[in-house]
Amino acid sequence: MKTKKEVTIYDIAQQLDISTATVSRALQNNPVINKNTRRKIQEAARELGYRQNTFASNLRKQKTNTIGIIVHELNSNFITSVLAGIEKVTADAGYDLLIAHSSESFKKETANVLNLFHKRVDGLIASLAFDTRGLDHFQSFFDKNIPVIFFDRVEEKADNTKVIIDNFKAGYQATKHLIEQGCKRIVIVTASLSRNVYAERLRGYKEALRERQIKFDENLVLIKDLSEKCGREAALQILQMKPRPDAAFITNDFSAAVCMQTLKEKGIRIPQDIAIVGFNNDAICKIIEPQLTTINYPGMDIGEMAARNLIAHLKGDTDIRQTNTIIAKSELIIRQSSLKKGKK
Repeated sequence: MKTKKEVTIYDIAQQLDISTATVSRALQNNPVINKNTRRKIQEAARELGYRQNTFASNLRKQKTNTIGIIVHELNSNFITSVLAGIEKVTADAGYDLLIAHSSESFKKETANVLNLFHKRVDGLIASLAFDTRGLDHFQSFFDKNIPVIFFDRVEEKADNTKVIIDNFKAGYQATKHLIEQGCKRIVIVTASLSRNVYAERLRGYKEALRERQIKFDENLVLIKDLSEKCGREAALQILQMKPRPDAAFITNDFSAAVCMQTLKEKGIRIPQDIAIVGFNNDAICKIIEPQLTTINYPGMDIGEMAARNLIAHLKGDTDIRQTNTIIAKSELIIRQSSLKKGKK
């Protein structure tokens, strides 16, 4: 089948017997061209099937009006809410998004960074994979002064703009709450400690124990991938521990819900036998029975903060290089899964 020739401004100009400059200005809605002429040209463009070549136009301007996003997964309520926050801000500012995900692979993340660099995105917002080491693979962006903002999983010590919560404080609050419920043998189920979010939550857990003079036991630290399988595995490990833990702080709500359900199937009462706290405040917290105590991790706010700061930099209103770390507010939301006191 023969491909139909792409319609150009020259075709529109020829049909209407006007100059290409007039057509070009009218298609950009330039007020220099009177309203009736603009309408006539735009109608002709629609009838002929004209498509504006924004790519070529943007290349001439050295700008694509596109922002790259790199996330470590897509199957996550938290990431979905972050993307919603980014999209809300970028759409209002007239930017398109190119989204890539690493599937928790440093190798794939590196390829994504290079791909988005060659796609000439104006800026980048990224959250790192479990096994990412350093930020050398972002050097092409840094060398070209293309702004990069990291969120959630970041290189804490690197001199880059990042949007995070106080993970140490969140881990501390969750553990302190369980201790206040009378719990003394608290399991923490977390992920790769090479990532700032999990290392800091563990540090907060340890500090809450230390403050209450409860000895830290490394056997109560379970390092997993925070998947559905992880939730089941954690529950079975908890059941085999002697003496059995009286609480679990699981740093992901979905894993916490699966763990809780598995424990209940084995005859464990929640929270009477084992109190549980999750992390993120996903929708599943209100669906599981009993409802899950959690840390509210405001993904929408984080996405908006990252996008707003990036666009302000692109517009020249601010310089993100002068802002190292932006802290979003998180909070402990107490529900029935952790309330041992008053339970029989």
